[in-house]
Amino acid sequence: MSESQTISGDSDLIGPGRLVLVVGPSGAGKDTLIGLAQAACAGDGGVVFPQRVVTREASTFENNQAVSPAQFGQMLARGSFAFQWEAHGLRYGLPQSIVDDIRAGRAVVVNVSRAIVDSARRSYANVTAVLVTAPRDTLARRLAARSRASDGQLDNRLRRTVASAVPDIIIENVGRPEDAATELLDAIKGIAKISHPPADSR
Repeated sequence: MSESQTISGDSDLIGPGRLVLVVGPSGAGKDTLIGLAQAACAGDGGVVFPQRVVTREASTFENNQAVSPAQFGQMLARGSFAFQWEAHGLRYGLPQSIVDDIRAGRAVVVNVSRAIVDSARRSYANVTAVLVTAPRDTLARRLAARSRASDGQLDNRLRRTVASAVPDIIIENVGRPEDAATELLDAIKGIAKISHPPADSR
């Protein structure tokens, strides 16, 4: 797992497994690529695709556990989350079980907010941030096609900016999803080239 973004010299960092953070704007196709990668990794116990907990109704577009805001608050109070964040008026959480997976040497692949990448790098020894992106007109078309009420105003989604760390890998998801998913698989396996692109490419 030497290709991941590694922070060394701190024995308190969680490892030795890799945390693969898939980030990017709404409509970029993150969940589609994660779904294809998960299918390709079926039967591979070394790669884990945990469900996010989200305060939104279940959807065919995402592999989430839907809970009410009250249930989310109860889970947070019980320490059920390794990470949690808010976006678009919703609350998101990743199960505490990912810590055990990372300590067992597994690769954990999750769709997260760009805002938590820096925090993850301060806590985990091996982090790879994969930015999935696409041109604005493509994002708009995809958002309109899924017609999900919880997305709110599409213009607001498209204009949203997030202060975030520079990604390690950028995937332009504009052609066949299967091709972009192959790039994600390379990142999961630690064989993708990390380019550290400039900050204005986020």
